[in-house]
Amino acid sequence: MNTKLELLAPAKNLKGGMAAVNAGADAVYIGAPKFGARSSAGNSLEDIKKLIEYAHDFRVRVYITINTILYDNELKEARDLIWDLYKIGADGIIFQDMAILEMDLPSIPLIASTQCDNYDLERIKFLESIGIKRVILARELSLEQVKEIRKNTNLELETFVHGALCASFSGRCYLSHSINGGSANRGECIQACRLNYSLIDNKGKTIADNKPLLCLKDFNLSNHLEELIDAGVTSFKIEGRLKDEDYVSNVVAYYRKKIDEIIKNKKIEKTSQGDVFYGFEPDVDKTFNRSYTTYFLKEREKNILSQSPKSIGKLLGRVKIASRKSFVLDRDVKVNNGDGLCFFDKQGNIQGSNVNQVEGNEIFLNDARGLRMGTAIYRNLDTGFLKEIENNPCKRLIPLSFLFKEEKDGVSLKATDNEYSAVNIFLKQENQKADKKEVAEENIKNQLSKLGGTIFYAKEIKVEWAGPIFMPISLINDLRRRAIDEMYSKRRGKYNRETMVFKKSEVPFIQKHLSYEWNVSNKLSQEFYKRHGVESIEPAFELMKNNNGKKVMTTKHCLRHYLGYCLREKDGVKLKEPLFLISNKGHGFSLKFDCENCQMEVYKDNKKQYEKN
Repeated sequence: MNTKLELLAPAKNLKGGMAAVNAGADAVYIGAPKFGARSSAGNSLEDIKKLIEYAHDFRVRVYITINTILYDNELKEARDLIWDLYKIGADGIIFQDMAILEMDLPSIPLIASTQCDNYDLERIKFLESIGIKRVILARELSLEQVKEIRKNTNLELETFVHGALCASFSGRCYLSHSINGGSANRGECIQACRLNYSLIDNKGKTIADNKPLLCLKDFNLSNHLEELIDAGVTSFKIEGRLKDEDYVSNVVAYYRKKIDEIIKNKKIEKTSQGDVFYGFEPDVDKTFNRSYTTYFLKEREKNILSQSPKSIGKLLGRVKIASRKSFVLDRDVKVNNGDGLCFFDKQGNIQGSNVNQVEGNEIFLNDARGLRMGTAIYRNLDTGFLKEIENNPCKRLIPLSFLFKEEKDGVSLKATDNEYSAVNIFLKQENQKADKKEVAEENIKNQLSKLGGTIFYAKEIKVEWAGPIFMPISLINDLRRRAIDEMYSKRRGKYNRETMVFKKSEVPFIQKHLSYEWNVSNKLSQEFYKRHGVESIEPAFELMKNNNGKKVMTTKHCLRHYLGYCLREKDGVKLKEPLFLISNKGHGFSLKFDCENCQMEVYKDNKKQYEKN
C-alpha cells in the first residue's frame, strides 16, 4: 500500500491556522469572509492569503469552507468569492449547495461537505460519478460502512476523528431555525441540542426532567486511526473552527504524534513536510471536552450523552475529605491557583469553581459546598498546561543540509532541502589559512546553524577543505542569509497546487422527488437536480412560511435506547407514544422512532399535546 495521509485541522483565524501548521497539520480548513457553516468564524481574504503562503512553505494545503446553502441574491457573490480564493492560492473548496456545481468555476478541487448527507453509499457514488474529488463522511458511519464505501468508490474519503458532535445528521438539522429563525445550514446554529430538555409521555408523565437529552459527548477516534487507515480513509479531520489556538495546538499535536507512530510501521507518507518540535506533552483531556465517545464506529453505544454542554475536562480524582471551603483528593495531583475545577452534584448538575489557594494537599475553592466523600473532581481549566503551550509552542521546521566548501578562488555554500532543491552561493575571496582547524570548523558550523526566525533548521553541516580557512563571522552570516533567501524563492516556486476541472453531466440522481431535507434554496440548485433527472423539488426548510409539524432533526441517538426502553427490547412497551421533548426555554417537539433504521426523528410540535406534570 502506497498511501499518503492527511491530518486536517480547523482554523478560527490566521493565528489559529498558523498554530495548526506549526503543530503538524497536513492541511487546514478555514472560513471565507462569508458563506461558511460557522458564521462567526469568517476571515478576510488578506488573512487567508497570509495563511496560504505560510502553509504552502510546508506543503500544507488550505481548504476554504463555502458550505452554507445559498439564496438567489447571493449566487454571484459566492461565485466571485470562489474565484478570488482560487487566485490567492486556495487548495480546495468545501461546499454543501449544489448551486456551486452549476457555476463557472476555476479549476479548483471540490470537496463535498458532511452537510451533503454523506451517509448513504448511493449518494456518495453519485457524487463520485459527477466528478467530485472528495467526500467528508458522516460521523454516524460505522467502520464496516466506511469499508463498504471504500470498496465501491475510488474518491478520497475524509472523516472526522475528534471534536464536538452534532446530534443530527449534518445538513438535516432545523432545530435552531424552528426556535429562532437562525439556520444551521446558514452558519447560524444556536446549539439548541445543548439545551436542557424534559421528556414527557402522552399522559403528561415526566420520564426525564431538565437534562441535556440531545447533548452528545465529544468525538475521539484517536485509538482507532490504524483501523480507519486500513478501511480506506486518507484524511483525518479535527472539528473546531470556533476553538482558540491553544486547543488547536494541543489536539493537532496529539494526533500528529499518533499518526507518526503508525506511519513508521506502514508504507505511508504524510502529505506535508517539516519536522515538528514539541514544547509540551499533548493531552486532549486537558483542553475543552465534554468527555468522549467513539459514537457508532464499532457498535451502538448507550452512554453517548454528556452530562453537561460545558467542558468537563480531565478527571483528577475523588474527594477524600471535604469542608465548606476546601477538600483533599484521594491521590497526589498538582493543582494551581486559578485552575477551574468541576463536579456533579446529587441531581447530576455540573458545579464549578476556581481554585483560590493550595496548601499541601488541601485545595481551597471559592465555594466547595455540595462536595462529599467520593465525589469525582475534574479540571476543566488547567492554567499550568495553558502556560506550557503559550511559553513553549510547537515549532515546525524544514531540515536543511549545508555543505561549506573550499574553492579555487573562494568558498561556496550549498544548501539542500528535503525535496532535494539545492542552492549554491559562491563567495570570491583569497582564502587565508586558519591556525586551528577545529576552532575554524566549529565557528562555521555555529554560524550556519543560526536559522532562528526562518522555517529552516540545519540538520546536517559538512565542511570540506584542504585545510582550515579563516572566515570572518560577517561573511559566514552573509553566505547563510543569501542561501536562505534563495531557498525560500526556490521552494515557493516549486509548490504544486492540485487542479480539477468540473464538467457538468446528466448522471441520474438517486431520487426523483426531493423533500425540503435536500436543502434546495435557489434557482441554480434547482437546475442542477432537474438536469440530473429530478422531477419535483420541495423548497428548503428556510424558505417555508409555515414549518409547524415538520421534522427538524434526524438522529442516530435514540432516547428510548438511552433510557432503556428500546422497542426491540422487552421494556420498550413501558413508554407510551407519542413522546415529547420540552426545552428549558419552553419549546416543544414530538418524537418518532424509525426502528427499522435505528433512528429517532424530532418534529416541531404546535399542537401543545403535552402537559408537564
